[in-house]
Amino acid sequence: MDYIRYALLAGLAIVSYMLLLSWQEDYPASAPTPEVVQSQQSSGDVPAVNNATPTADTPSDIPSDIPAVASASATGNNTQNSDTLITVSTDVLNVTIDRRGGDIVYVSLPEHSTQIDTPDEPFVLLENTTLRTYVAQSGLIGQNGIDGAQRALYTASDDSYALAPGQDVLNVDLRYTDDNGVEITKRFSFERDNYLVDIVYDVTNPTDMPWQANMFGQIKRSNYEDPTQGSGFGMASFLGFAATSNDDNYVKIPFDEVEERASHELEGGWVALGQHYFISAFIPPQQARNSFSFRRNSQNEYIGGFTSSEFVVAPNSTNVQQMSFYAGPKDQYRLGEIAPWLDRTIDYGWLWFVASPIYWLLTQINSIIGNYGWSILILTVIVKGIFFKLSATSYRSMANMRRVMPKMNQLKERYGDDKMKLQKATMELYKKEKINPFGGCLPMLVQMPVFIALYWVLLEGVELRHAPWILWINDLSVMDPYFVLPLLMGASMYVQFMLNPTPQDPTQAKIMKFMPIVMTVFFLWFPAGLVLYWLANSVLGIAQQWYITRNIEAEYAAKEAAKS
Repeated sequence: MDYIRYALLAGLAIVSYMLLLSWQEDYPASAPTPEVVQSQQSSGDVPAVNNATPTADTPSDIPSDIPAVASASATGNNTQNSDTLITVSTDVLNVTIDRRGGDIVYVSLPEHSTQIDTPDEPFVLLENTTLRTYVAQSGLIGQNGIDGAQRALYTASDDSYALAPGQDVLNVDLRYTDDNGVEITKRFSFERDNYLVDIVYDVTNPTDMPWQANMFGQIKRSNYEDPTQGSGFGMASFLGFAATSNDDNYVKIPFDEVEERASHELEGGWVALGQHYFISAFIPPQQARNSFSFRRNSQNEYIGGFTSSEFVVAPNSTNVQQMSFYAGPKDQYRLGEIAPWLDRTIDYGWLWFVASPIYWLLTQINSIIGNYGWSILILTVIVKGIFFKLSATSYRSMANMRRVMPKMNQLKERYGDDKMKLQKATMELYKKEKINPFGGCLPMLVQMPVFIALYWVLLEGVELRHAPWILWINDLSVMDPYFVLPLLMGASMYVQFMLNPTPQDPTQAKIMKFMPIVMTVFFLWFPAGLVLYWLANSVLGIAQQWYITRNIEAEYAAKEAAKS
């Protein structure tokens, strides 16, 4: 029986190696960062101003592939101050725009609270403080560009805008006139119930010479921890840049790889910065040729963005260019509508093609049930039902192995240390009893991709954030505060172990017996939604395995009675 032991050890080694790779991916080495403290604002909507000289306007932050020419009329220093800030409020966004460059320096999400016990405090996604930098910059560079060594200082008709009741669209216009009289309007267009902001450049050229420039958009972030990332073993979602390219529709660029990443060009495309549950993304003109690049500046801030192809405004004419910026939750269907492959930023790993339909099924169930806890349970039942036949094959094989275990023990006692004779006798027993020793493993391996995909759906789904179930489980995205679910899950795993045939190798038997304890420790800090899924799956597996085992034992007893 050595070959079975070696096969099991090889399987354990492969699983351990995959876990190690997953651990390294989830917890990459990164430079130490200062402790991040959530800045508290008196208004709750306007960020604290970083009055230290920022790097947002230094030449190193402006795309270097196009010559950046500073406008002669761009006066003043580059220090961000409250005099240049404009606030915009809609039903789903609170935004602060700096008139210096027209950059978005703050975004909070009223529909998503910071903590479940502070529902009136919106979650802050973008901000520019002394501790955190996460801003969305955009502008015009190139031959007649107005963003260079110093950013253009726009004017606005007001310093506060709000989407009124019954109003569906809110436009915020920033205006700038260069030394030659060329008038530039940078328009931010907000819509009700929409996290996508259209940024339009309307350029009027009254001169006798053509005017030309390149649009750019970039996301800049310092390397602070993901504020929405839960604790636990192997529970880290990807934090970093993402883009699409001609070679790969979804490319991940971790912060520690931005300086190694070469720039690339394609028609259309997008660049995003993803974290757990939320994302920001620039979507350049989809009909233009755009260049995408990633870099780190002297302040150890990471920048990912695009530069569009040159556009020209003929003499005595007007030209309009548009990009879009998304800042909000990872909504699979909304992101898919905005740009091709943008929905891949909901990182389900290489099983995304399996996870996407599972996500669809979960949302469809919840649209009827209205509670994600019960929806997870129903989804688990459906998935278990789909694989009922495969599971039955696996459980039947294990039940037969358990049934002949006494005979195998007799063979072991008979042949002692003679492994060759023991192995031959065991194979004859398997043949006589019509048992495939690997029959219990193969059906389970077929199901593993679906189970792993379901795991990632529950981990990445922003819908589970602050979603209650019953009793003390008021947030399925965080750990069970009383550890009831993981302890029940551990108990269910132990029951499953007792129903399985005991390995002949004493060492293997001890490892398998100890496994429920190890898994329970791991699951103590897992989100309650994930633990609920594993618990439900285990309970259903126990019921099915117990039923099949009882039937097989009854069938065998009937056959033995008939022989006698």
